[in-house]
Amino acid sequence: MTKKKQIDVLLHKFVPKHLLLTKEESQHLLEKYRIDITDLPQMFEKDPVAIAIGAKEGDIVKIIRDSNTTVRSMDYYRYVKKEKA
Repeated sequence: MTKKKQIDVLLHKFVPKHLLLTKEESQHLLEKYRIDITDLPQMFEKDPVAIAIGAKEGDIVKIIRDSNTTVRSMDYYRYVKKEKA
């Protein structure tokens, strides 16, 4: 039996920073933009990054992408969803 080598996907240079929002932060985001959670793009619960940060169905993940052309970074949001069986 061979052991699989674990790779931390969060350390890869092409994976931007992912932050799991608290329930309060999630509610504030939805109220600020007057949207429903399903209005956000989705990511699946089995996504390697979702697994790495412990995201579960119904959570919102903030993705911070650094930009080489602007002074500030760009923030994106995804809601976590289960894949259909």
